[in-house]
Amino acid sequence: MVKRNTLASLIWVRISRFTHQSAQLSNDFLKQFDITAAQFDVLNQIGTYQPLSQSELADKITISAGGISRMLSRLEREGYIQRTSEWKTKWISLTDKGESKLESVFDHQLAFQTSLMDDCLTREEQQTLYKLMTKVQKHAEKKLGK
Repeated sequence: MVKRNTLASLIWVRISRFTHQSAQLSNDFLKQFDITAAQFDVLNQIGTYQPLSQSELADKITISAGGISRMLSRLEREGYIQRTSEWKTKWISLTDKGESKLESVFDHQLAFQTSLMDDCLTREEQQTLYKLMTKVQKHAEKKLGK
């Protein structure tokens, strides 16, 4: 069978592979802080936009609705977040313990993620990649109707 790939499909495969590999590398790196990459992302988003609702959080991260519920329950049990209800909306914010956890991990994770790019791309290449990925991501957002 002849392989029929377009350049666009090969790019999509590369992006998907990198996303998966980056998550694996981040999870391995973050084990020393007793946190997963997904948990870090959730704490970071909450810390940046708090208070926010669960649906607002869902728009900012890449976890399924069921996954978000389970993760929020776990983070609440561990004392990192608190949820308060206001009529039908549950607002999520970090506790002092969550703020401390995020603060203790943030610079390390930022340096780790930065090194993934700095080790193989020049500053100019990173700027080009950022512009291109922003363009592709905005196009996908339009298709999703956001």
